[in-house]
Amino acid sequence: MSAVKTAGASGNRLARAAIYSVLIVFAVYYLLPLYVMLVNSVKPLDEIRQGNMLALPDVFTFEPWAKAWSSAQVGVQPTGLKPYFFNSILMVVPAVAISTILGALNGYVLTKWRFRGDDLVFGLILLSCFIPFQIALIPAARILGLLGIAGTTQGLVLIHVVYGLGFTTLFFRNYYAAFPTELIRAAQIDGAGFFQIFRRILLPSSAPIIVVTVIWQFTNIWNDFLFGVSFGDFDSQPMTVALNNLVSSSGGVKEYNVHFAGAILAALPTLIVYIVSGRYFVRGLMAGAVKG
Repeated sequence: MSAVKTAGASGNRLARAAIYSVLIVFAVYYLLPLYVMLVNSVKPLDEIRQGNMLALPDVFTFEPWAKAWSSAQVGVQPTGLKPYFFNSILMVVPAVAISTILGALNGYVLTKWRFRGDDLVFGLILLSCFIPFQIALIPAARILGLLGIAGTTQGLVLIHVVYGLGFTTLFFRNYYAAFPTELIRAAQIDGAGFFQIFRRILLPSSAPIIVVTVIWQFTNIWNDFLFGVSFGDFDSQPMTVALNNLVSSSGGVKEYNVHFAGAILAALPTLIVYIVSGRYFVRGLMAGAVKG
């Protein structure tokens, strides 16, 4: 009996070691591009030209980061990525906030204030999640032109709110479907109105799904390139468009260290969001974002 237990324990250790080995290999493979960017973003350009991009820097410098942020040639002017970073902030913050609030209201109405045809309405909203970006470009350009906000940050905010509304509605609708309807009915009997119920009963219990929605929307909007390059102007283009211009507008010598630093600066906000609140994202999904 003891020999059988010993053999079983040994087999479990071998299986665990094999699983961890495979996971480590995949993690290294996945993180290798980030390592290459980080290492080469703190090297002088001459050192990069020697060819060994996996080696640690002999001379450590943050000059490429400073240049990518404030003085690199982005388009016509050597402004660096700084103004475009703030363009992205001015676009992302209101777009995420508005789409999250509207998605919560839609989910509330579609689950707790049922009406004739609500399933059809939800189906049409859900359909918007599967419409490719490219199909919406011409109608969106026409609408923005009619509203007089083409080429502005407000126009980009509107586009991202409309396009993200399907996802935020889906998240909140599935989350609120599991919320006890009896609490809503009791609040109505006590005289609570539509917004009172929403603000005092549903919102305080919605923290997990709000985190999911904010992370989802922030990531999608911050990383978007197509809408930014299509509807943004010189004064409203986001970070992703500026990064593309930084790489493609470099004349003569290609400053790869500056390009690597710029790529990390562009990706840094989403990395920070996932590092800080990634565990809450998983909890929110498990709490009901993909149920129903």
